[in-house]
Amino acid sequence: MSESLIQNKKAYFNYEIMEKFSAGMELFGFEVKAIKDRRGSLEGAYVVIRGGEAFLVGANILPIQPKNVPADYDSHRNRKLLLTKKEIKKLADAEGQKGLTIVATSVYNSNRKLKIEIAIAKGKRQFDKRKSIMKRELDREDERTLKNG
Repeated sequence: MSESLIQNKKAYFNYEIMEKFSAGMELFGFEVKAIKDRRGSLEGAYVVIRGGEAFLVGANILPIQPKNVPADYDSHRNRKLLLTKKEIKKLADAEGQKGLTIVATSVYNSNRKLKIEIAIAKGKRQFDKRKSIMKRELDREDERTLKNG
């Protein structure tokens, strides 16, 4: 059973998700505790491929007890992602295409391990975003009418 701990809701609004991947992350022990306590943000987080390895850039993980972490700890540091070579090649090909990016969508608990869901995404234009807002408003109104109905 997987439980979502941190989500990037803006990714679904700003991007059209094309394909999703699941990856492990290299974390410090206090970072794992912080994520399980939901003390982090994926807003603006994306993935880069360098030297045949994938790295998460822009994720912010705040420690639970700031005095118990190393003095030189950077909460925005790049974190290595654990993926297969085939997945890394697919992501590298997508990164090379114009208009595509790799965004972090959520961090979740899978059994006893923390996993991150990343997605190949294409940026939405302004009118697509307006369409998403209108659809959401209509869905809300439908729910209200059914509830009060």
